[in-house]
Amino acid sequence: MQQHHIFGTDGVRGRVGKPPMTPQVVMQLAQAYGSLLVEQVGSPAAATSIHLDRPAVVVGTDTRISCSMLEAALQAGFAAAGVDTVLCGVLPTPGVAYIARLRGFQAGVVVSASHNRFEDNGIKLFSGRGDKLDDEVEAAIERRMGEPLACVPSRQLGQGWRMPTAAGLYVDFCKRSLPADVGLYGMRIVIDAANGACHEVATQVFEQLGAHVVVVGSSPTGININEGVGATCPQHLSEMVCHHRADVGIALDGDGDRLVMADATGRIFDGDQLLYLLALDAQLRQDRCEGVVGTVMSNFGLEQALLERGMGFARADVGDRHVLQMLHRLGWRLGGETSGHILCLDRHTTGDGIIAALQVLGTMRRWHRDLAQLCEGLSLHAQCLISVPLPSGKRWTTDSTRRCVHHAERALKGQGRVLLRASGTEPVVRVMVECPEIQRAARLARALAADVAQALDDLPRQTLSA
Repeated sequence: MQQHHIFGTDGVRGRVGKPPMTPQVVMQLAQAYGSLLVEQVGSPAAATSIHLDRPAVVVGTDTRISCSMLEAALQAGFAAAGVDTVLCGVLPTPGVAYIARLRGFQAGVVVSASHNRFEDNGIKLFSGRGDKLDDEVEAAIERRMGEPLACVPSRQLGQGWRMPTAAGLYVDFCKRSLPADVGLYGMRIVIDAANGACHEVATQVFEQLGAHVVVVGSSPTGININEGVGATCPQHLSEMVCHHRADVGIALDGDGDRLVMADATGRIFDGDQLLYLLALDAQLRQDRCEGVVGTVMSNFGLEQALLERGMGFARADVGDRHVLQMLHRLGWRLGGETSGHILCLDRHTTGDGIIAALQVLGTMRRWHRDLAQLCEGLSLHAQCLISVPLPSGKRWTTDSTRRCVHHAERALKGQGRVLLRASGTEPVVRVMVECPEIQRAARLARALAADVAQALDDLPRQTLSA
């Protein structure tokens, strides 16, 4: 059978109804991963599992109309491999990771396309430890998907059941991440839940911690997830904070692993700024914070500010799982992306928008400072990001595109940064120019994007086959 190459930056993602987001491919994916889990349960490394006779995976979804269809396909594929499925219904991605670890399941699976519109969907896979799969496991799954679909004998088929307590367990877990001596009483908070997986649990967490909560983006219809709301539309959060005269605003994305915040004036704070204030808090508390892991997209101003305070900074590839892998290698605890994926490994094994927001609010309460005051030591560079279409069958790393980058770098004269990278979720090349002045960054980015597009167009297709 044909070899599959379906994993991107963050699991498997695409337009529903087209490969890989079809019931057939998702069932095949579950059967392939399930067969690996069955083998692992029989190995000495899995001897501590509470499911010694048959592996079990926990499955959660966001609010997309396609989730029930793909959830059923997952259950069929895992059953065919001899793996039980525990269905949690709508639950944020980090909640699924937590339940997998808490209950000793062999894996966690999330049906979600995160911040994408409802027409897309995706599959995110976690190990039983609650972290995302590494490249080797993903490659093993893809190899097995190239084999004929198999089904175990009827006596060995996996079974399924529902876990109605999952959301409550996750809410309690989030609440415990805020120190007991730091409450939210008296705070007026706007939460934009993106009409997604956090539309109920986020409200419960913050209200039970004493905050007065105004929740928006909390009426999912199956087709309105991330539509004009959530972390990818921060202007909505800004407007709602000002309208409701709140102290602070919190915007999550469709599956709850991304965070953007706003202060009382409506000013937006992205992942780089939130990472800085969390690192500053740890340093002021004399807690261990040797450094922070960002990505190649992280703002150069963040790197400079951390180095000036004596903390390290390292850049991973785009994607929070790459940030996680580098954090493990360096032995650090704090990392994330400009987009708002923030990992606090002393609190959770994966990025979690609710838990990250609680750590930020705890920092504000602890030092009696607002977001702007906490970020006074951080001066961000202007970034301009442009997407250039990447024609099918063409490679973006060529001598021509490298010459384009070198030309832009010379124009910056050492006062900025240029980045060219292929998207892990779309057929485009990301062109980014970063420097202190926004007008200059925009001008150079537009010129570079035009040069890259011309270079890709000029090269013969037959010389660019991947």
